[in-house]
Amino acid sequence: MEGVLVTGTAQASLEGECVRCLEPITDEVTVNFQELYVYEDHALPPSEGEDDEVSTLRDDLVDLEPLLRDAVVLALPFQPLCQDDCPGLCPECGARLADDPDHTHEAPIDPRWAALTELQTEQN
Repeated sequence: MEGVLVTGTAQASLEGECVRCLEPITDEVTVNFQELYVYEDHALPPSEGEDDEVSTLRDDLVDLEPLLRDAVVLALPFQPLCQDDCPGLCPECGARLADDPDHTHEAPIDPRWAALTELQTEQN
């Protein structure tokens, strides 16, 4: 026997922010994992140039933390969203567009005509 094969399922609660609107979000993730932990006397000496990382048993104990951390981190969403069609924030004022779908701003004034706008406001 070369080692111990660990197979399992882990569930984790996630907390974060939506990447579009910055609202807090919570979610659950379930991951499956499997890893072979080799007995120390069966482990091969590390060779130069290779990046093969082999998990080993230490005093007949298994350290599951790195395995669970890697499995959960790989299962995390790259860009977490509060909802799939989240419209995000207004690029001008930062208002959350999901709260006000009809949110609009006046069309920007061409800087070449800005002096005429000031003239118009003075006459009113």
